[in-house]
Formats: sequence, C-alpha cells, structure tokens
Amino acid sequence: MENEKIFKTKTGFCHVLSDKIILTRDGIIGNVSKIIVGNGITKILIIYSGIAIFLAYNAFTSFQNKETVSALFFSLLAVFLIYSISKSLNNSATPIIDRNKIKEAKFINGKTGLTRSRFEIMFEDENGKLKKRLIMLPGSLSDGSNETEKALEIMKSERIITL
Repeated sequence: MENEKIFKTKTGFCHVLSDKIILTRDGIIGNVSKIIVGNGITKILIIYSGIAIFLAYNAFTSFQNKETVSALFFSLLAVFLIYSISKSLNNSATPIIDRNKIKEAKFINGKTGLTRSRFEIMFEDENGKLKKRLIMLPGSLSDGSNETEKALEIMKSERIITL
C-alpha cells in the first residue's frame, strides 16, 4: 500500500492511509476480541446489562435480608456498570474510518499501571451519526511507551491530531 504508516495497538495494528484509518486485529487477544465483539459493541453492552441486572437483583435481595453492606456493595457496582454502559452507547468498533469523516481526534496519555494511552476519534458513521472510536495502545508489558511515541508521531505527521 502506498504511503502507509503502521503502529501497534492493544489488539493488533493501526494502518494510517491517505484516505482512511484501518484497524486490524492480530494474535490471541485480537482473535478473542474479534469473536466476542466483532465490529459492533452491542453484544458486550448486552452482557454488561445482564450483569448490572444481576447485581441490582442481588442488591435488592440483600436489602430484604437486612444485609446492608452487601446491598450497598451490589448497588454501587450496578450503578457504576449502568453509568459505564450509558457512556459507551456512542462508541463504535468499526475497523475502517474514512479520514474525511473525522470530526475530532484526541490523544489521552495513560496513567502508569492504571490505564492505557489511547486515541479517541470522533467521526461520522455511514448513517450520519457522530460516533467515537477508541484506539487503545499497547500497555507497559508490550513496550507501550515506545509504541505510544511512535503512534503519536504518526498521528501528528498525518495531521489527524494536533497538540
């Protein structure tokens, strides 16, 4: 491919072309995420919703049995999960993003040992809806700092992000 720039991601590679960004999955983690998530996040959100309902049910039964600590714990977990689901409804797992559809791109630096560095790409999908695609970069056990620097340099040189 002409003028292709590639960097590693958490589950594979990101290919930055002149007209689009293509995310490919590679290795064990990529294959597992391909099976579980596919190109959408609907399945995973349904699973999380089921877990949230289960936690809410456990909170209710614990409350009925006057187990206040358990009820509070299950309630907090259920609320956190529901909040996370609501924040993720606008996310996308599409493997191809047209560069002319990108509205905004941000780089978020990871906190060592807590979070991964990532790119958040806001783009317009084929239905005209604004979606967010997260491009998670490798963690500290996978030479994350060097890969993050390489990815950041590619995204800057291609003028996808500006810092």
